[in-house]
Amino acid sequence: MTHDFDGRVALVTGGGSGLGRATVLELAGRGASVVIADRDLATAEDTAALAREAGVDAVAHQVDVTDLDAVERMVATALETLGGLDVAVNNAGTTGPGALTADYAVDAWRATMAVNLDAVFYCIRTEIPAMLARGGGAIVNVASGAGLVGFAGLPAYVASKHGVVGLTRAAGLEYARVGVRVNCVCPGSTRTPMLEAFMAGDEKVEKMIRASVPLGRLGRPEEIASAIAWLCSDAASFVVGHAMAVDGGSVVQ
Repeated sequence: MTHDFDGRVALVTGGGSGLGRATVLELAGRGASVVIADRDLATAEDTAALAREAGVDAVAHQVDVTDLDAVERMVATALETLGGLDVAVNNAGTTGPGALTADYAVDAWRATMAVNLDAVFYCIRTEIPAMLARGGGAIVNVASGAGLVGFAGLPAYVASKHGVVGLTRAAGLEYARVGVRVNCVCPGSTRTPMLEAFMAGDEKVEKMIRASVPLGRLGRPEEIASAIAWLCSDAASFVVGHAMAVDGGSVVQ
C-alpha cells in the first residue's frame, strides 16, 4: 500500500464501526494520523487501536455531531493533539425509521435531518477554516445512492442525502480556488451494521436488495473506503464537487 497520506491528519466521523472504521484503516494504512470521532467512545477506541497497528497516531474522540459546540471541540482535538487537519470524512449517519411521506412522524424527520444533513453542515463549516490554516485540504461527505435517485418509504433519509449532495456541490464551488476540495461518495447497499439492522436478519430482504444491484451482491466497506481515500488523495486533485456513486451499478439502471 502506498503511503501517500504520510504527514497528513485525517478526521473521520462515525469512525467507530462499519464504513467509518474501514475508512480509518484505509487512511491509516496509507500513512495518515487519524482522529476517530463517534458517539460510542468504546468503538472509537477499538478502531484507534487497530489504526495504531499501522504505525500512525490515532485518537478516539466521543462526539454528538448534531451539536455544533461538540463538533467544534472535535475539530479542536485534531488541531491540539495531532497538529492540524488535512482530510475530513463526514460519515456519521442514520437511516431513520421507514414510513410513507404522509405518515412520517415530524420528530423522526427532524432527528434524521439533524444527523444526516445538519451535522454535515456543522462539520464542513468547522473543518474548512482549520484546513485553510494549513493551506488547503480535502473533505469527503458520505451521502448515498439515495442522494441521487428516489427511494420509496424512507423520505427523510432520501431528502437528507440529496441535501448532502447539494451542500457538497455548493461548498465545492466556494472553496476550490483556495485549496479545499469538497466531494462526496454515494454508496450503494453495503454490508455495514446500519444495513444489517435494516435487514434485521431477514434473508428475503437481503435477497431482494442483492437482486437490485447489477453486480448481484452487497458492497464491502473496504470498497467504499478505497473510493473515499482516492477522493481525499492528490490523485483526485482535479475533482471538485463530485458525487461519486460506488454502488455496483445501481443508480445507472
